Amino acid sequence: MTDTTHATTGVRDVLIVGGGPAAHRLADSLHERDTGHALRVTVVGEESHAPYDRVALSTRLADAATDLTLQPTSMWNSGHIRLITGERVDAVDAVARTATTSAGRVLHWDELVLATGSSAPVPDIPGREHARVYRTIDDVDALVAEARRLAERHGRPARVLVAGGGLLGLEAAGGLAELGAEAAVVHSGRWLMSAQLDEGAGRALGRIIAGQGIALHLGVRPASILTEHGSVVGVEFTDGTRTEVDLVVFAIGITPRDELARRLGLELGPRGGVAIDTTCAASAPRIWAIGEVASFEGRCTGLVAPANAMAEVVADRLLGGAARFTSVDDATKLKLAGVDVASFGDALGRTEQALEIVYADPARGLYQKLVMTDDAKTLLGGIFVGDASPYASLRPLLGTRLASEPAAYLSASGMEAPGGDELPAAALVCACNNVTAGTIREAVNGSEHVDGCTELGALKTCTRAGTQCGSCVPLVKKLLESELKKAGVTPSRALCEHFALSRQELFESIRVLELTSFDDIIARFGTGRGCDVCKPVVGSILAAQHGSYILDGGRGGLQDTNDRAMANMQKDGTYSVVPRIPAGEITPQKLAVIAQVATDFDLYTKITGGQRIDLFGARLDQLPEIWRRLVDAGFESGQAYGKALRNVKSCVGSTWCRYGVQDSVAMAVQLELRYRGLRSPHKLKFGVSGCARECAEARGKDVGVIATEQGWNMYVGGNGGFQPAHAQLLASDLDDATLLRYIDRYIMYYVRTADRLQRTARWIEDIEGGLDHVRDVVVHDSLGLAEELEKAMARHVDTYEDEWAATLADPERLRRFRSFVNAPNVPDPSIARVPDERGQFRPATAEERERGDAVLVAGPTIPVRGADA
Repeated sequence: MTDTTHATTGVRDVLIVGGGPAAHRLADSLHERDTGHALRVTVVGEESHAPYDRVALSTRLADAATDLTLQPTSMWNSGHIRLITGERVDAVDAVARTATTSAGRVLHWDELVLATGSSAPVPDIPGREHARVYRTIDDVDALVAEARRLAERHGRPARVLVAGGGLLGLEAAGGLAELGAEAAVVHSGRWLMSAQLDEGAGRALGRIIAGQGIALHLGVRPASILTEHGSVVGVEFTDGTRTEVDLVVFAIGITPRDELARRLGLELGPRGGVAIDTTCAASAPRIWAIGEVASFEGRCTGLVAPANAMAEVVADRLLGGAARFTSVDDATKLKLAGVDVASFGDALGRTEQALEIVYADPARGLYQKLVMTDDAKTLLGGIFVGDASPYASLRPLLGTRLASEPAAYLSASGMEAPGGDELPAAALVCACNNVTAGTIREAVNGSEHVDGCTELGALKTCTRAGTQCGSCVPLVKKLLESELKKAGVTPSRALCEHFALSRQELFESIRVLELTSFDDIIARFGTGRGCDVCKPVVGSILAAQHGSYILDGGRGGLQDTNDRAMANMQKDGTYSVVPRIPAGEITPQKLAVIAQVATDFDLYTKITGGQRIDLFGARLDQLPEIWRRLVDAGFESGQAYGKALRNVKSCVGSTWCRYGVQDSVAMAVQLELRYRGLRSPHKLKFGVSGCARECAEARGKDVGVIATEQGWNMYVGGNGGFQPAHAQLLASDLDDATLLRYIDRYIMYYVRTADRLQRTARWIEDIEGGLDHVRDVVVHDSLGLAEELEKAMARHVDTYEDEWAATLADPERLRRFRSFVNAPNVPDPSIARVPDERGQFRPATAEERERGDAVLVAGPTIPVRGADA
């Protein structure tokens, strides 16, 4: 088939060959820049997947359900940019300017961009046909399947040897070890990551890796893969030694995929790859190269930042710009097998007369080094292993004079960190997206016609800084606060005008002093009488700490409308009723009760996305009788009105589904009954899936639990809504008891430290250290709070009482539910309805009221039993 869309319309066709991160970045950049649609873009990817994050491949080892798709994806549906997956470009005709794919599709191009990436090489040694590689999603999925098959076959963990002690090899070894395999690494260098780290750093990293049970074979290479009856049994090294293994994985670097370039006769780099100049143009007209296949100044690189920079240059050039690619930024910060590792600049100290300032603690696996000019003034580079916290602040200072002595910048030195370095405007803050300090400052300050981005989330969105690897987020936040201070705006964490304390500070103060009333709290820490901001926050804090009835003790006036009515007010002044249905599991008898209540009170019914049933149209005075019938049938409040746990969604799990590996329904019920009613900074939603197919959409929840054959994987920080976020893996293969302990700690730590109305995704994003810090607190008890957090959750579980059951038991509490104070049993005459098109009713519009189409809700109000008029 022939693509004939390139007519003479003046629109140029851009063909991007390759569907990796570089191609994604180029397509995204063209989507943003080409507002006049002067270009028609086609991206052809050989893999069946949309472009995905190769840097995060190791997370796929821990969880096959991990979605690595690069965002945004909106350009694929824009009309002028299309993505073709599962097809390989086999031939290119530079004269006719066409390309033919493996499916026989013929595509025209006016501009050709080669973004074919690289392949994982396997050396020519005996037995190489039995080796596997670590490069793509399919490679990773195959590794997981093979490791599990071998474990089942041998009745023990699979023994896996990873060849390559660089970035990819250590990621693979760490991920396989987390999967339960007995992992080992063989590396030709005398220390790990010998291309990026000096000997001190490499050996410090080696001690940490070896301490995790990953065996190291250094200074040798595989000479042959040994097999018996077609199965791998071992590897012989170049020094003659052998080791017994079941699986061999090669991750020894990259080989540029330059086959098309060779056929086109393009100039190649000395080690392969398409030779490019500073415009990223190849040696033939109208042909460009970006990413790992591009050879700049004689070398190809596999890092994200240079690939993104090349993509931006080509996007600019295609639209008539003059951008240039001038250097390869090979700075990197990663977590390898759980260890922070970072390097930048002249990390190996090759500059003449360079001075190295080193702090090393071999026992702790800690190594920090700065490379300076011989006068110890100008920063040339650095290396960090074990603690890479100084990296974000130091990397943008590369090539500048430091304001203080170098040792003060190293956290291992114990010296007070300096704060006097002003980043120059050209300093690169976010290497992944090429965002400078000047760009960030401009975004914060805004202009005459554009408001500034004065919050971290908005700043990240408008500059793209910190949206890829995230390592620069602390520095972005620091720049934001600095600019606000310069503008005379003190970055305030005050709750509101009445409380100078942040929510976290107020929570801790109330807890320590054991205060129980708003009057005592505002007298001690605030001013005035409070407002609609601070009152609900204090009410929530008191409910979270004491678990008492939310409307007693003067706390009723602190709540917002929904909490005061213990129901959600709708647009016509009526309320909705949502009984709790743990895990969506319900008996036919209970369904019948809900149906009868809906019928008797003429309520509109809707099944929610949280596997519950919502009943709409109840008047305030009807709520007690509706709830009495529901409570008598065994229901309790679903707290759909509160900042609390809403629901725990689950699939049917192993009890019925042939794919299920754990009883997800039982776990979901247990979680919902444990955390119900806990007041928090924002609503909470959980999900439990019984297998990796993820039918419960657990990775879109604040807490997601996904079953594995060994137990449960715990994800945190997901949500839908206006700013959707995927949950991130916190811990793997947990037993039931450990899972509950970790969730206890995680939720209570969130309740204590999050800001007002801050979802867990934004909390993890904003908290210092991000997910790694949260993991350290929850899993490793780095703050020593685990026992305290667990006890706090235990108190909540022990003191929980259903709010509606408590209301029905007390006549004084029932007095709140009256339409009019002087006529408690008279319905509200303003409520009018009309039939809808599907056999139910809806609130009447103003026009329907005027036309007389609406019907006032008639009939006597059902008396509220126990509420004395």
